Amino acid sequence: MFDVIVLGGGAAGFYGAIHIAERNPKLKIAILERGKEVLTKVKVSGGGRCNVAHAEFDPKEITKNYPRGERELVGPFHTYCSGDTMAFFEKRGIQLNIEGDGRMFPATNSSQTIIDCFLQETERLGIKVLKNSSIVGITSLNEKKENGDYAWAIKTIRNTYQAKKILVATGSNPKIWELLRQMGHTIVAPVPSLFTFNIQDERITGIQGVSTNASIKIIPSKVNNGKFKAALKKYSIQTSDLESEGPLLITHWGMSGPGILRLSAWGARILNDLNYKFSIKVNWLPAYHEEGLLRQLQQIKEVEGKKTILRTKAFDLPKRLWGSLVKAAQISDTDKWADISKIQLQNLAKQLTGSKFRVDGKSTFKEEFVTAGGVDLKEINFKTYESKILPGLYFAGEVINVDAITGGFNFQNAWTGAYIAAQAIAKP
Repeated sequence: MFDVIVLGGGAAGFYGAIHIAERNPKLKIAILERGKEVLTKVKVSGGGRCNVAHAEFDPKEITKNYPRGERELVGPFHTYCSGDTMAFFEKRGIQLNIEGDGRMFPATNSSQTIIDCFLQETERLGIKVLKNSSIVGITSLNEKKENGDYAWAIKTIRNTYQAKKILVATGSNPKIWELLRQMGHTIVAPVPSLFTFNIQDERITGIQGVSTNASIKIIPSKVNNGKFKAALKKYSIQTSDLESEGPLLITHWGMSGPGILRLSAWGARILNDLNYKFSIKVNWLPAYHEEGLLRQLQQIKEVEGKKTILRTKAFDLPKRLWGSLVKAAQISDTDKWADISKIQLQNLAKQLTGSKFRVDGKSTFKEEFVTAGGVDLKEINFKTYESKILPGLYFAGEVINVDAITGGFNFQNAWTGAYIAAQAIAKP
């Protein structure tokens, strides 16, 4: 028997348990983890460095990074935000460094630093961590008027536990979602959120590893234009939400990088409806539009007439990418600026500012699997993160229908929800 049982031994679960114990040291707390290891997602996040948060301290601004949850998170972020996360870790001797793009990592550049911190804190606070405890049933004892204050029975593959309150922090766990659905909650069907685009195209074949800043726009292919428009209306998404600017990385299987991942998050539901078959338009020189760039190319032609186009460093683009786009514009390796036609110049301007690529499928972004979906936000009290349907049951992290773009924002959702739920749970 426990005062509080936390379901899920991940980031939100540990953070919540620690804050519950600190707020009310008298409580008997346990974390149930289905696997043989805890904090596995923390371990692989940020390429093993653990991108714990983002250096955006304005609650209204930070919510703009959440395709699902933007409106609901404004209040919670006023209560607990990135600065509070920094203070939590610094209080425990962990320095966080802020990188140029705003991402925060432990100074050690190792996720093990965060894992060790959580494990030390649970041991210090007397929190029991029970591994290999996959949950097979959750029963409300209130309805049966049993066991006084013990409101919940949690059955695992090994034991049955009783608790006065539960914090559900199980992430993207279909079995838990199904249990919650059976208990009366609405579950928004989960779909992948952070993923890369599979593209087979001669223009990017053989130049994997090239990275550059670009603007990218999701556009319908000819065969699914009607489906695309219907999906926009269905999810109340503006076409401007499906545009992004940021680093684009060319990979063996297509395209990745923050610019692509931002689109995968905002377009998660639409792209799922399209079965991940759509097109994108890439402007490799976001400072230019096609007409303006054509004028610039004409000026270069007049000034650099004797130089070969391939060897001219006309723009700040990776050499291999420039060569590939020049070739795609039907310009040979030996063509000089003075020799190319107006049509070839137009082709080059079009390739540089409006390359269209057909996407056919997706790949998981590293091991950082994130989903859009989960417990319907209308059924949660965001002042306490308590269920509106099941009193005494609280949520934190990805189990609810909140997800973010890459950059530490998904972790911040976990920290904020866990902290607020902990304060409500531990209140005498």
